[in-house]
Amino acid sequence: MAKLSVNINKLATLRNSRGGNNPDVVRWALQIERFGADGITVHPRPDERHIRYLDVIALKEVLTTELNIEGNPNEQKFIDLVLQVKPAQVTLVPDAAGQLTSDHGWDIEGNLGFLQKCIHTFKSHGIRTSIFVDAREEAIKMAPETGTDRIELYTEQYAAQYTVDKHKAILPFEQSANLATSLGLGVNAGHDLSLENLAYFNKHLPSLLEVSIGHALVCDALVYGMENTIQLYQRCLKK
Repeated sequence: MAKLSVNINKLATLRNSRGGNNPDVVRWALQIERFGADGITVHPRPDERHIRYLDVIALKEVLTTELNIEGNPNEQKFIDLVLQVKPAQVTLVPDAAGQLTSDHGWDIEGNLGFLQKCIHTFKSHGIRTSIFVDAREEAIKMAPETGTDRIELYTEQYAAQYTVDKHKAILPFEQSANLATSLGLGVNAGHDLSLENLAYFNKHLPSLLEVSIGHALVCDALVYGMENTIQLYQRCLKK
C-alpha cells in the first residue's frame, strides 16, 4: 500500500493570514499522524509565506512518522535546514523564488551536475532523496544519473485530463512509473491528486510508494473533517 504523506502548508498559510499560532501546525501534524497518515510533508520557501523554517525544526522533534521536506536546494539556507533536521526524505523541486506552487519537473540534463552535488550531500547524511519530474521518458531515463533514490511524478497533467479521458491521462504516468522501477528508482507522486482521481491513479501504478497531498485534502477536510478525510484517502491507496 502506498504511503500517504499529508502536506500541511495550507494549514500554515491559514495561520499566517491572521498572525498568532492558530491553527498550530505542530499540534495539527500530530493529530494528522494520529488520524492515520503515514507522514508529513512541508515545503518551506525562502519567504516563509506558509511553513517557516522554525516550524520544520519543531516538527522533527515530535513526529513519529516520516517527515518529507520539499524545496529547491539553490539556497544554502535550505540545505542547512535539511542537514540540521535530517528528515526521512528530501524532495528536490525546481521552484523559482516567489512561485505560487510547483508547476514543472527538473530539467535534469541542464541541472545534472547541480543535482548530483546536492543529492550526494544529502545521501551522505543518511537522508533519502527524491526529485520532482515530469512524466516524460527522457526525464525518467536521466534520473538515475543524479544518484537519487526516488522520483516524484508531477501529476497536475493527470489531474487536469482525468475528467476528460482518464485512460489517456494515466498512460504517461503508468509508463513512467514502470520505466523508473526498471531503472531501480522508487516512485512517489504528487500535485492535484484528490479523492476523485487518486484511486484510479494508484490502481494503475502498482509500484507507487508514496503520495504527497495537501491542498485537496485540506479542502476536503472542511467538508468531511480531518480524521474522516484521511481515512477516505487511505482507502484510495489500498491495492
